[in-house]
Amino acid sequence: MILTDDLIGLMAKYRISYKDMAKKLHITPKTFSIKLKRGRFGSDEIEVMIDTLNIKDPAAIFFAKKVS
Repeated sequence: MILTDDLIGLMAKYRISYKDMAKKLHITPKTFSIKLKRGRFGSDEIEVMIDTLNIKDPAAIFFAKKVS
């Protein structure tokens, strides 16, 4: 499960728009929005986001455990 709120927060912190992130991922902003809503990204896309957003603990965001 991807913590999309945390991801969006990091994008805001670094002032990276959906459009800018989509461009870095080589997808359209609409596709980025859909993937974000579904919480599903490919490993290459995750790697780009980790590098772009300077994420120190990727597991905490991209592989979070679902709380029941």
